[in-house]
Amino acid sequence: MIRWLAVALATLTLTGCQAEPENWHGKDIQGLMPDLAFELKGTNGDTVTPADSRGQVRLLYFGFTSCPDVCPATLAKLRRAVNDMPDPLAGDVTILFVSVDPQRDTPERLASYAAFFGDRVVGLTAPEPRLRDLTKRYRTTFGYDEPDAEGNYNVSHSSAVYAFDRSGEARLLLRPDLTAEQVTEDLIQLASAAPD
Repeated sequence: MIRWLAVALATLTLTGCQAEPENWHGKDIQGLMPDLAFELKGTNGDTVTPADSRGQVRLLYFGFTSCPDVCPATLAKLRRAVNDMPDPLAGDVTILFVSVDPQRDTPERLASYAAFFGDRVVGLTAPEPRLRDLTKRYRTTFGYDEPDAEGNYNVSHSSAVYAFDRSGEARLLLRPDLTAEQVTEDLIQLASAAPD
């Protein structure tokens, strides 16, 4: 009887020491996607890698500056979500906007577009083959529609945002149906965690 009580007490004690389970609004992809890795061109022509934002929570989003609806809505939601975070944590989030339209998205155009959504947004791109490799890494893709008579075309792409923790581990897939408030809650939880 005493032995059973000792085992029960030890079990309760150890159970009480375990961390609370994480409660996410986004889809938990920890262990399902690779860590953040890329080598892209920034708006000033320099090579940008995850090391440039080491220690930050990173949000990776694929889009293009001529996008009529999804891209601006997503970036506006992310800007609001980050701005609604407490001050010390908001500065620890970087939004990586990767243009999958390198033909039209010149460094100048990409810089202007990214700046419109705030100083937490970093505009990036690369030649198409490198972009294909990167989107394949995160199990997504993009495609170009047929151009119209004026040469304008749409680009089909995913509307999801990949969230990486401070150590660069893939943690969440933020779906378009999440509200800015839900994204804020997830970002606070990610930014509050110590890096591994």
